[in-house]
Amino acid sequence: MPDYPRFLTVDDKAAGQRLDQFLAAKLDRTSRARIQQLIADKQVRINEEEVSKPSLRLRGGERISILGPVQLPPLRAIAEDIPLDIVYEDADLAIINKPAGMMVHAGAGATEDERNRGTLVNALLHRFGKLSDVGGELRPGIVHRLDKETSGLIVVAKNDESHRRLAAQFAERKVKKTYVALIHGWMKQEKGTINTSIARDAVRRIRMTTRGARGRDAISHYQVKQKLESHYGKFSLVEVRIDTGRTHQIRVHLSSLGHPVVGDTLYGAPRDLKAKNAATISLDRNFLHAKSLIVAHPRTDEPLSFTIELPEELTAFLTKLK
Repeated sequence: MPDYPRFLTVDDKAAGQRLDQFLAAKLDRTSRARIQQLIADKQVRINEEEVSKPSLRLRGGERISILGPVQLPPLRAIAEDIPLDIVYEDADLAIINKPAGMMVHAGAGATEDERNRGTLVNALLHRFGKLSDVGGELRPGIVHRLDKETSGLIVVAKNDESHRRLAAQFAERKVKKTYVALIHGWMKQEKGTINTSIARDAVRRIRMTTRGARGRDAISHYQVKQKLESHYGKFSLVEVRIDTGRTHQIRVHLSSLGHPVVGDTLYGAPRDLKAKNAATISLDRNFLHAKSLIVAHPRTDEPLSFTIELPEELTAFLTKLK
């Protein structure tokens, strides 16, 4: 843990930048939400004066003092009666079809209610009671994750031994995961491999990027399944198989080629699709779905294979396009 207080000097190039953006870029692995909490906790001063606004515009030359770490109340996952689509379960694991809009586990937020409600973990605790403890109190049973606005298959460990064995399969890249995505434009090649490292964006901390330094290796294999030409433009329906599981991996990789996932405004997709006749349609989630999962059973090593089709809102969106 770093020593406090910490001091930063604002260079002239940062003039005009928001205070929270500047600090998020300078403080490694600290999100803007955490920075804003620091400011709310009166832990940030500029030229020895207390600061209250994260949106404060810097002028250059200021001396910023960070007096201490962000203080957040400890969180524990709580059980909530939320419906689950259980594809498979036994004494060791469960396979869940997660809907879009559901976070896998609690994240940062202003209050405990905002950070710790409506998650997949909460639903799992209500349904199963006890899960593995390997991932900690906030992530019981969670071996891997899906983004909030991504739907599809996720594996959950019911006990610690199953968790360790499943995690080893993911670490050794033995688990086979295939996704379906609808992307803007037509790919130049019908299939290919994207082997570009991924790092957190230095300025917008909620984003990942293929242009950052010290990125982690990431490998995605894609194949175009269908080309669509509609009143709203050109689109491609692609299947993507990933060897690694980096944060936002598929979304970042496809966007880096100039083909963002439909609905993914964080990585460049438009919020609304407009036709030549002025009609407009939109999708309030990302068109990304974890379609299939192949994993060895943690107790027997028997291969388990699961496939789940596109949810209704995505098939309905495709119908609108066509």
